[in-house]
Amino acid sequence: MSRGFVKEEDQEEIPMVPPRADLPNGAVNYVTKIGYNNLLEERNALSLEKESLQYDDEKERRIASNLINAKLQLLNERIASAKIVSLNEQPKNEVRFGATVKVVIDNAETPQQFQIVGVDEANIAKGKISFLSPIARILISKHFGDTATLQLGKVERVFEILEISYT
Repeated sequence: MSRGFVKEEDQEEIPMVPPRADLPNGAVNYVTKIGYNNLLEERNALSLEKESLQYDDEKERRIASNLINAKLQLLNERIASAKIVSLNEQPKNEVRFGATVKVVIDNAETPQQFQIVGVDEANIAKGKISFLSPIARILISKHFGDTATLQLGKVERVFEILEISYT
């Protein structure tokens, strides 16, 4: 039957799903083991949420189910493309994916600490930055005592590496 003969109120809304963290085309989806486990836990939580949907209105139930299915599809694509990086195999004296790096920025009194992680695991409030972030990019391949400069417009930020660990 032609879509022209369908009542407007019978048409279902296409769910608007917020995108996952940006992973540019062609970029490898590196994850830590913890990050990978978090993705699996998120998938399990969404599956449980889908199973427990209880709406009196069938249309509301279908819309909620479609939203969860769309989120699951994006999440499953991320899980399928994930490449787990073993932190035990990273060079201990060099900043690489998974490293926790303690730095002093511009001779500040208080050092800051970041762990370089995958895009889905990144959370600046927890000190976790994406391996694609500008800070991570300038720190990767550096060693203890090295400095790295981040150009922010006309301002330069100098990061001195105080410590590198993989825990």
